[in-house]
Amino acid sequence: MSAITPCLWFDDRGEEAARYYVSLFPRSSVGKILRWGPENPARQGQVLTIEFTLDGTPFTALNGGPQFTFTEAVSLQVDCADQAEVDHYWDAFVGDGGEESDCGWCRDKFGFSWQVVPHVLPALLTDPDPGRAGRAMAAMMTMKRLDVAALEAAAAG
Repeated sequence: MSAITPCLWFDDRGEEAARYYVSLFPRSSVGKILRWGPENPARQGQVLTIEFTLDGTPFTALNGGPQFTFTEAVSLQVDCADQAEVDHYWDAFVGDGGEESDCGWCRDKFGFSWQVVPHVLPALLTDPDPGRAGRAMAAMMTMKRLDVAALEAAAAG
């Protein structure tokens, strides 16, 4: 089977974004960098693409120009073990020039959307007791950064 590698289109900050993301996630690294050659004298030497790996998953960043921008229609979900991990990623994405959204979603300083989700959330939302699941969902809908203790307390009633 062929490998699938997400390609993220940046105006001209792909290398900066790749290096930033790699600094946040374990098991991450920057790979090959393709630079423009003499076929494009105005951009010769500038980065066209950069391959990088985030926690074992391959990505490519493309400096494609301003024609396209990110929307929340595409995001990456970060499955966090606990509140400390939620806080780590949330603070990195939002605290470094990003912005909060609702229900654990945020945008980083590059405009890319992330879902910062504690591992316990799917279990709470799919609890076989509809009351527990409903209370967890209602609590989540009021949050920006997800609060594990508050979600668990809401589910418990």
